[in-house]
Order: sequence, then C-alpha cells, then structure tokens
Amino acid sequence: MRELGKIRWAQKDGQPPQLLYTERSRGESGVLAFRARFEGGVHFSATAHQHLIYFQMSPSVQIECRMDGLHAKQNATAGALAIGPAGIYCEAESNQSMDVLLIAVDPRRLALASAEDHVLDAELRARVSGYDEYLLRAARQLESEVADGYPRGPLFWNEAASRLIDRLLTGHTSIPLPSSRGRLGPYALRRIRDYVFAHIAEPIQVAELAALIGRSEFHFSRVFARSVGMTPYRYVVHLRLQAAIQHMRDGRMGLAEIAAETGFADQSHLSRWVRRVHGVAPSELA
Repeated sequence: MRELGKIRWAQKDGQPPQLLYTERSRGESGVLAFRARFEGGVHFSATAHQHLIYFQMSPSVQIECRMDGLHAKQNATAGALAIGPAGIYCEAESNQSMDVLLIAVDPRRLALASAEDHVLDAELRARVSGYDEYLLRAARQLESEVADGYPRGPLFWNEAASRLIDRLLTGHTSIPLPSSRGRLGPYALRRIRDYVFAHIAEPIQVAELAALIGRSEFHFSRVFARSVGMTPYRYVVHLRLQAAIQHMRDGRMGLAEIAAETGFADQSHLSRWVRRVHGVAPSELA
C-alpha cells in the first residue's frame, strides 16, 4: 500500500485489516485492486497519490465519511461507493465489521484516457456516498481477476480497467472553466494523434510534433506532459503499441513485420515494450 501514498487503516483492535486479495496486474495498467476485511470496526484516513474508489461490500453497515468538505453519516448497503481524488484528505469510521473493495487509479492513466476522448483537464469529483452499478460491475471484474490469480492475461485486465476509467470519466468528473494557459487543446491533440498514425512506421521526433501546433520543442514537451499525463515520446510509443497489438490479434503478420510496420526498431525493441507495458511476452497477448 505504500505506493498509494499516506494511508492509515485499522480495525477495532488497532491492527491492519486482513487483505483478502493483494495481487496486482503486471505491466503499467495504472489500476490496482484490493479487497480488505475489517473486524469489529473501521478507522481509515488517507491522502493518496492515486485516485481511490471505495466500495462497501458487506450487506449493511453504519459508516461516517468525510472528504474535501463533504460529510455523510449513513447506513451503507452492499455496493455503496466513495471516491477520493488523488491528493485530497479523506477519512471513514465505523463500529461494525466491513469488507471493502478498493480500486486505485493512477492519475496519469485517467489524464491519458481523458485526452484520448478529447476532453482535456477532466477533474475527478470527490464523493462520500452513492451507488453506480456500472462502475461496481467494472470493479468486480477486476476483483474477480485478482482473486483468481490473473488468469485471463494483461489485455483482459487493461480492457476491464479501461471500462472502469471510462465510467469514471463519463459519470464522475467535471470540466473546469476553459483555459489555454499551459495546456493543449483538443484540436491540437487530435492533430498530433492523426499525424502519428499517418507516420506510424517512420521515426517521429518531438520537434515534428511541436511544429504541428507552432510550439518550441521545450515548451511543447512540458505542456504535453501536463495535459496528457506522459511525455510526447511515451505517447508515441503508446500509439505504436496500440497498432502493434491490433496486428498481433489479427494474426496476419509475424512479429518482425509488425515491428517494422509500427515504427519499432526491430522485433526485440517491440518485445521489450510489450513486456514493460503489459508484463508478458508478445506471444502471450495473441
């Protein structure tokens, strides 16, 4: 839990809760899932580096939550949720036993998904009570995968994680007032994305992308990372991998040909990136 930030949680006896599932996906999906059981009571507080989505999974529990000026004291039935955006202090208390499903989302993953939907700067809203059946189903898919030992592989995990993130974007974010200061606009990102796909088999320099929208390379790199959650170089690799994995699924080309078609230096270069991002060899993705 240390990688999530400052999190303190304990049950009635002051001991940490029992972690029922502690595995996580391999690679860089940006989404983790935990299931914890608190015996006799819950004492929880956090200021996390990640966005945290909490689901109360016991039949019915009296719980009090505070977060970002919000406060709720309620009888929470199974599936009740709370959402804690990264960097916001939140706390919860209960005098009853409780099972909790916790999903952690890297803010950079949410920023990338937002940018790819051409909705830059979407901000996750804090929430201390409520229900979202679609979000719960997506979370339960991730939980089931963790509980079963991650049997269906990284592509299934990433697709399930994407469904959860898409629901966060459509149902639990707000868009701040428009501002062009230090940010890319949707048109600029769309133009960059189209350019990369049009030249996917070729070397692509950051200076080329900066020139597309009339920025210096230095300024462009800073603004891009702030807007999208990753550097221009990593974004190009991200798009190359998308194209490469689609070719792998089609099964019409060998790995060396796929690498050449999608701009990787060679088969080994592509394989290294697949292992880094998805945690497995390319042969395990097909």
